[in-house]
This record gives sequence, structure tokens and C-alpha cells, in this order.
Amino acid sequence: MKTNSPAHADPGSDQDAPIPYLQRIRDYYQGLGYGAPYEWAHFDQVPFHRLRQPLAQCRVALITTAAPYQADKGDQGPGAPYNAAAKFYQVYSGDCAQDPDLRIAHVAIDRQHTYADDLAAYFPLAALRRAQASGRIGALAPRFHGLPTNRSQRTTLEVDAPELLSRCQVDCVEAAILVPNCPVCHQSVSLAARWLEQHGIATVIMGCAKDIVEYVGVPRLLFTDFPLGNAAGRPGDLASQDLSLALALQLLESATAARTTVQSPLRWRADSTWKLDYSNIERLTPEEIARRRAEFDRGKDEARKLRDSAAQGGSFEHHP
Repeated sequence: MKTNSPAHADPGSDQDAPIPYLQRIRDYYQGLGYGAPYEWAHFDQVPFHRLRQPLAQCRVALITTAAPYQADKGDQGPGAPYNAAAKFYQVYSGDCAQDPDLRIAHVAIDRQHTYADDLAAYFPLAALRRAQASGRIGALAPRFHGLPTNRSQRTTLEVDAPELLSRCQVDCVEAAILVPNCPVCHQSVSLAARWLEQHGIATVIMGCAKDIVEYVGVPRLLFTDFPLGNAAGRPGDLASQDLSLALALQLLESATAARTTVQSPLRWRADSTWKLDYSNIERLTPEEIARRRAEFDRGKDEARKLRDSAAQGGSFEHHP
């Protein structure tokens, strides 16, 4: 691990500001030689549904962008490089009574400053079980749900979000916690949260890419200023994970209007220079830029093949 104490960053430091992911990613892919920048989803109006009863009486669903481990899809372990073969393209569900093996090697997490070696840092199922045991929430839904990381906003809005809503309705949930990992994950869960909220399910996103979520426009966001892939707390730090969930639950219950963002007091480490590294084209040599371009092209080709297979009904699907 490259994490240290939960010390606060110097408030006078320029690096104490959140990473500007929208601008950083735009510059990065243009620096790699791609054309027009990606157009992120943006809405002026934001749906908002208040809980009709205290959380202690509510059933809560957990929604993730992590992927079930697939032994035949290459390296997906801690510290694994981006693995397009491990992506999934359909909503899936898993049993909350079991301990799933979920990985995030398929997304653009911050691989320089974290290793994705603690499931609880990006999938707060254990923390939710503790919240249920303490009576903080009425019940954990019987299933958690996986939401694809989809660059196609239309597919998310017309296919994935309605399917997610249907499964949440079958499980009779009143609230949902959505935990993204990569930049596009943050957009996908933002679109899904809006859809759930429109149909009577209160939502809160636990995320690390503040500008992306706020640009889309969502009801509630708990922003944790950690490297991507750690929105549910610091790896290996149960107290951090419980605090992160407690803040999300408090926000879920107390927000009075849409576009409510609360920032966690936790900091990744005492200095904030780690924020300068993620997708920062200015810090890369020409040789590294060429290498990353080739790597990205290979990933796109692999993802295209998987997406075509999913469209033909051959994608991975996981159910309890």
C-alpha cells in the first residue's frame, strides 16, 4: 500500500483542490492523439426523492461497478493493469448473504497510488452488514447489483438504468447506495441514480470524481478525496470504511434538496501531490505517450469484441 495516516492536507496548497477530472481527461486523450473530446452527460434539472421513513425502517440496496472475477479473463488481481477482457456489459445481481469476489481491473482506477487490494474500499457490503446489525438501516437488500461502465449514455439510460430499477423494485428497496470507480463509472452511476430517484428510490453516490458527478447532476454525493477506486474508505482501515458509510447514510437521510454534496474529512495522505499524477499528459514522455496510445487501442479492440459478444447474448451474467 502507498497510503499513510488520515492526516489533513495543507489547506493553502493548490493540490488540496479536487482533481479536475473533466479537464484532465480531455487533455490526456487529446495528448494521446485522439480527436474531439468525449461529451459528458449534463442536466440542468435534477430529480429528488426524500425518504418517507427513517433509514432504520428502510431496505437499502448496494450498486457497484465492480466486476465478478472471471478466472479465464487474465490478470484481475491487486495491482493488475487495465484489463478490457474483464469488463461486463449487462446488469448483474449477487447474493448479499455471500462474500463475492469482485475486481476493478477493468476500469481506469488510479493504479499509481492504490492497488485495489481491499474489496471493502470500493464495495461496502461488510460496512452495510454492520450498519444493519447496529440498527442504522432497517435491512440490507437481499441482492447487490452490478452496473456496467458504459460510455454510451443512451445505453445506460435506456437499457441499464431501467433494468437496475426493475431489480431494485423486485427487492422492495427504499434507498440505494451507488459506488463508482473510474471516471466513466461516475457518469454511469450518476445517470442510474437520476433514474432511480425519478421512480421513487432515494439515492446517494459515494464517489471520488466530484466534478464528473456534479456536472451530470445528481441528488446526493458523498465526495471522498481519495484516488479512484477507494470511494468506500481507505484500504485496510475498517474505521475509515465505517465512517465513509456513516456519512453516506447521514446524507441520504438529511439532504433537503437535489445537488447536495458532502465532502468526507478523510485525506489520502498528508501531502496532496499524488493528485498531479492521474492522466496528466504534461508528466509523460513522448515514449510513454506512444506506449499508452498503443495500449489503449488494444483495450478498445478487446472491449469492442466483448461488446459485440454481449449484443449477441454471449456475455457473462451472474445471479444469486
